[in-house]
Amino acid sequence: MNTWYKSLIKPPLTPPNNYFPIAWGILYTLMAIAFFIVLSKTDSDDKLKAIGLFLFQLILNFMWYYVFFKMKSPLLGMIDVVFLFLILVITMYYFFKVSKAAGYLMIPYLLQVIFAIYLNLGILILN
Repeated sequence: MNTWYKSLIKPPLTPPNNYFPIAWGILYTLMAIAFFIVLSKTDSDDKLKAIGLFLFQLILNFMWYYVFFKMKSPLLGMIDVVFLFLILVITMYYFFKVSKAAGYLMIPYLLQVIFAIYLNLGILILN
């Protein structure tokens, strides 16, 4: 963990640093399973939209780390994670249309993104 992050004032409920690799390992596994379920379904417009949106939200997910930690910008991180949330909700809508199981597998990820918004906003306000 970098010294910049360690120096930030964190909001209440901030988990210990060892929470994140465990939680994200589980979440990425669930996301991959959901994605492969969608990929296995018969081709349709909904499937193509679900795949495109999934890949787009994944780019936003990876971008958050860069803008927050590398650019040291909680503000850009906040913008990214809110946009991620919006795209994720739309992605889940199409996942549910293609496969209920795939949609349900994305719910823990959605909850983590909501938690990330809380943490990012807390850091933005407190620092």
